[in-house]
Amino acid sequence: MKVLVTGAGGFVGQWLVPGLLAAGHEVVGALYPVATPPVSISETDRRRVRWLPLDLRDQAAVNSAMSTAPDAVIHLAALASGADARRDPGLAWEVNAAGTARLAEAMGIARGRTGSNSLLLVVSTGEVYGAEGGGRPRTESDPPAPCSPYAASKLGAEAAALEVSRRTGLRVIIARAFPHTGPGQSQRYVVPAFAQRIRAARRLKAPVVKTGNLEPVRDFLDVRDVVDAYLALLDRGKPGEIYNVAGGLGISLAEIFNKLAELEGIRAMPEVDADLTRPSDIPHLVGDATRLRKATGWQPRIALEQTLKDLVNAQTD
Repeated sequence: MKVLVTGAGGFVGQWLVPGLLAAGHEVVGALYPVATPPVSISETDRRRVRWLPLDLRDQAAVNSAMSTAPDAVIHLAALASGADARRDPGLAWEVNAAGTARLAEAMGIARGRTGSNSLLLVVSTGEVYGAEGGGRPRTESDPPAPCSPYAASKLGAEAAALEVSRRTGLRVIIARAFPHTGPGQSQRYVVPAFAQRIRAARRLKAPVVKTGNLEPVRDFLDVRDVVDAYLALLDRGKPGEIYNVAGGLGISLAEIFNKLAELEGIRAMPEVDADLTRPSDIPHLVGDATRLRKATGWQPRIALEQTLKDLVNAQTD
């Protein structure tokens, strides 16, 4: 199968591209125009991929990407930083929602013109459920209630793709990924940021580490398990369905912080810094992935402790 991966240069893309190649797929990797293929992907694998530029705000670039005639598109590309989305909500909607609409429309047009039966896997987020969960795992039947520009724009992306599906017959699957981390994630995100600050505190022999709010509970998966879920949906997902990609177990950010400090071998005291807190933070975000498990047999396989250890080791390297 020929698979086009948008956002192939990002955190998940650097793990998904080798996974697709290992599964025997032909891969077209779409990168933001100023980006280059991730060096974390082996040179051998990089040479096996056809790389092309893609800016989702540019219809001509979207059409060019679709001219590769993929059998499936795994749509990772997005303005993924919640902070960036809060700074410019309009840009978040332009990239995440309007960009997905352009991509889905191009695929729908190709279906009508050539009779292709390609699949669009839209990677969304568990954050679309918002803060009204009552402390229980969210299911796909829960009504979305996004409370951030990022989550709202991702829900818009879902709506755009599903509208094209209803109108053109394009096969669309929505994957709502809950928080995930692992080696190679940017320090702009909470877990690698904690690890970096704790390591700096150890080096400087500082007793205090600045953090944001540590009370929120999250359902952290390993990025490699998330990639396995996308591969499983590519093969066994049902078009028209929405699937949570989640582990079902919550852990507070305070616990994550303490586990990382233990890995670094220090007793670090967190100190909340108002500049690091997020407005309208979701207090409890845990997902129920029963639908995904029943459809594909997927199960997370990497324990959180191993994920954190691998992340810390990758930063050290």
